[in-house]
Amino acid sequence: MFGLNKIIFRTVTLVTIGMAGTLGLTGLMVSAPASAQTYPAKLVRFIVTYPAGGSSDVMARIIGAQLTEYWGQQVVVESRPGADGSIGMEYASKQPADGYTFLLGNFGPVVAKPLLAKVNYDWRKDFAPVSRITISANILVVPKTMPVTTIKDLVALAKQRPGELSYGTSGPGSMSHFAGEMFQQIAGVKMITVPYKGNALAITDVMGGQITTMFSDALPAMQAMKTGKLRAMAVTSEQRWPFTPELPTLAEAGLKGFAAVNWWGILFPAGVPRPIIDKVNADLVKALGTQNVKSRLGELGVDVISSTPEQFGAFMASEALRWGKLIKDAGLRVEP
Repeated sequence: MFGLNKIIFRTVTLVTIGMAGTLGLTGLMVSAPASAQTYPAKLVRFIVTYPAGGSSDVMARIIGAQLTEYWGQQVVVESRPGADGSIGMEYASKQPADGYTFLLGNFGPVVAKPLLAKVNYDWRKDFAPVSRITISANILVVPKTMPVTTIKDLVALAKQRPGELSYGTSGPGSMSHFAGEMFQQIAGVKMITVPYKGNALAITDVMGGQITTMFSDALPAMQAMKTGKLRAMAVTSEQRWPFTPELPTLAEAGLKGFAAVNWWGILFPAGVPRPIIDKVNADLVKALGTQNVKSRLGELGVDVISSTPEQFGAFMASEALRWGKLIKDAGLRVEP
């Protein structure tokens, strides 16, 4: 499924059956580990699908700096923003499969965007998973002036005023959007969806009372909570979030089965040799285990996680099935 299988397939089709073909296959198979032993021998580009200065960009720079230290070769972060991350995804998918370009993918452009709109890439065909690297819960917040203090209060109010309460999102297909849809399905309520271009504008309107609530990204929510203008109600993760241990999960608060966690991971363009994928995976796991990287990523409100390439691929497939069902059940419009 991943890089090694593709190497074998290409090799088998290129060589002829017989002694010459066998020698050709053996020679190619032996050369792959050798290339991994010398990798990287030059600068490596790290593509980010969101604007410079945002959480994804900072995350890439933290990890890139650690890999630069390990490799003795510069890892340069390259921002390719636009179209909810799909521009960067398409760009990365077309880069050479030589191991010198990889991508910081996350839930929105990798899984959600293709479910909601036509895009010019397919993570299953165009990318080779390396590892998940971080996860983050969203935080359900309401204005401090709103007369609710628990999730049960909020659900009761939404049922009393069907179609009147609103929730902001950082854009269609964002985790804040899907968490809001999941909330409505599990709680059995109907709310107005208000899309924004980014998390900051939406959370500002929650503080001002222009919208009722939001499933905000963790970091901006934690920052806004310090102003005293927000009330944090619960987190969207399956377990309590280490950065806000005082907040219950939505499942704890009565919405059984609720779990909606944002994630990030590293992807190569399809066709990168498996030995290089394995090397980068091992070095990523090592980097994520350092206290420096953990603490700096923690400042962004994300927690570190790692996986094998196979685990990451299986995880993305399960995410596509899970959120595809939510889109269908919620009747969300899919762009042509």
